[in-house]
Amino acid sequence: MGSLAWEVIGVFDTEGDCAEWTFPPEPGAVRAARAAVRGQLGRWHLDSLGDLTALLVSELVTNSLRHADGPIGLRLVRPEGLDGALLVEVSDQLPDPPRERVARPEDESGRGLQLVAGSARRWGTRPGGRGKTVWFELTVPG
Repeated sequence: MGSLAWEVIGVFDTEGDCAEWTFPPEPGAVRAARAAVRGQLGRWHLDSLGDLTALLVSELVTNSLRHADGPIGLRLVRPEGLDGALLVEVSDQLPDPPRERVARPEDESGRGLQLVAGSARRWGTRPGGRGKTVWFELTVPG
């Protein structure tokens, strides 16, 4: 088992209202992304969102590993104000947007976007310079 620092290509900022990391396209990226999310949410005193955010990030990073090549970006933006939401973005180099599908009970995959859609306040995708970003917002419990 490697350390988080070993599995992260780059840490851009974790001090302000935004935290960004880049992970290599390797299976350890999922574990490293979960650890980064939990650690940052703890520093922001948003521990109550840790488990759900880590789960949804795991799903999106796994999708990136399965369908795209190249590094995987992760970005968290701290909510502003009382009605704010945590913004989470996962980026990869595949320009095609993900497709939500209905998984059959015997399917071993295909539930990630359903989980994101059912858990997030809002979610979507947007094209990037080289690839796409899948994002979601989680309501901060008040």
